[in-house]
Amino acid sequence: MLSNWDDSVLYIGVTSNLPKRLYEHRNSLFDGFTKKYNVHKLFYYEEASYMQSALQREKQLKGWTRAKKNTLISKMNPTWRDLSEDWE
Repeated sequence: MLSNWDDSVLYIGVTSNLPKRLYEHRNSLFDGFTKKYNVHKLFYYEEASYMQSALQREKQLKGWTRAKKNTLISKMNPTWRDLSEDWE
């Protein structure tokens, strides 16, 4: 899950290469939601062994309320720190 500068927007997506996808979002390489809302901070992620499982989980999470998503994020990342801030 990614968010913007003031955490007012959440984005949920699936990728097979998280560092590459974050780079693409941060550099606005593609038009769309993340470019429009400047969604660049990684607060939560999950790993899956199979793409089908990841897509099912993505759909499930997108159906959750914002409050339920916030609770999930807070369990893994209580300070809502950008988990990719130390990545190169």
